[in-house]
Amino acid sequence: MTSVALRPMTVADWPAVHEFAQLLDVCRYQAWGPNTARETEAFVSAAAAAWQQPDPTRFVFAIVADGVVAGSAELGLRGEHQAEIGYSLHPGFWGRGLATAAARWMVGAAFGEHRRHRVYATCDPRNVASARVLTRIGMRHEGRMRETELIRDGWRDSDLYAVLTHEWA
Repeated sequence: MTSVALRPMTVADWPAVHEFAQLLDVCRYQAWGPNTARETEAFVSAAAAAWQQPDPTRFVFAIVADGVVAGSAELGLRGEHQAEIGYSLHPGFWGRGLATAAARWMVGAAFGEHRRHRVYATCDPRNVASARVLTRIGMRHEGRMRETELIRDGWRDSDLYAVLTHEWA
C-alpha cells in the first residue's frame, strides 16, 4: 500500500512537478501544457506564493507518495459558499488511489476547515479516470457544459461534478 500525504507546495518542488507537467498524457485534457521548464517553475512559484497571501483562497498541495512528489492538488475557495478541486498525477502513480485520497482530503477540508456548502470539480468527458475519482468520493454528475476550454485538439466540453455538505456527512 502506498502511503500518501498532502503538504503545501514549495518552490523547491518545481523539478518534481515538471517531471509530470511536461508530459502530454498528464495534460491531454487540460488547457495548459505540456509545460516548458519555465512554465512549470512559474506555476510552482505562484502556487507556493499563494500560501503566503493574507486570507488565501488558493491552496496548492504537493501529493507525496512514499516520500516522493507524485502530483499536485488544488483547492480553490469560490466566494463564501463554494470550493473547487483539481489534481494531476505523474503517470507512474496512476491507478494507486492517490488522486482519490487527495480529492477526498480536499473536500473534507473545504467542508470542515473552510466551512463551504458545495464543492465542485470539472473534467473532460473523455477523462474517464478523473470522472471515476469524482464519483468515488461522493460527487454527483450535474451536467455537461459545452465548449468551455480550448485545448490542443479543439474546444472541450466539461462535465460538472459536485457534492453538498449534507451529502458528505
